[in-house]
Amino acid sequence: MARNWDPRVVCAVTLTLVFLCGAAAGALAWNLGVHTRLHQPAFDTPAGKAAYFAQVQKELNLTPQQTEQMQSVLNDMWQYYRILMTDSKARVEQILNEEQRRKFDQILQEHQPK
Repeated sequence: MARNWDPRVVCAVTLTLVFLCGAAAGALAWNLGVHTRLHQPAFDTPAGKAAYFAQVQKELNLTPQQTEQMQSVLNDMWQYYRILMTDSKARVEQILNEEQRRKFDQILQEHQPK
């Protein structure tokens, strides 16, 4: 005895099951910490620096003396990076007119890490 299913009901049930499977997969990924690994802090933030340094320290198995020296070098690098970015922005803004500067600032804001 064959049963005829209403296509609308089949479609609604299928979509509901797909949604629920997606929600379950998202919840599982969140609990496993996948979200955290995908959204690392920005490189030039204090949290980003700490995360980067912790990774370097762990992967290279640094001695205490190497750790201190590496921290100093990386701090110099981050300071240089910040100065370079500030100087470059100022130089670009000298080239642009007022309207272009506003648009450029907007572009920079859109690309800032959240």
